[in-house]
Amino acid sequence: MRDGINMARRDIPAVALVTDEFWAQGEFIAVSFGMPDIPRVELPHPVAGTGTDNHRLVAEKIAAELVAALEGS
Repeated sequence: MRDGINMARRDIPAVALVTDEFWAQGEFIAVSFGMPDIPRVELPHPVAGTGTDNHRLVAEKIAAELVAALEGS
C-alpha cells in the first residue's frame, strides 16, 4: 500500500497489490494516508515463497484487472 501511495502521490500510475489476508489493513492504510480511492487488486495469500509456477498463475489471473485498474488511475 505505501509504495502504491508514494508512487501515486508523485503522479506515477499505481495499483497496490494486496493479498486477501491483508486487505483490511490495506484499506486502513489507504484511508489513513488520505488516499482511500487508490486502485487495488486483491491477490490470494500467500504469494511470496510459493514458487515461480504459482506466481505465473496469480499473474495470469489478475492481469486484466491490473491493466483495467491502471487505465482508470
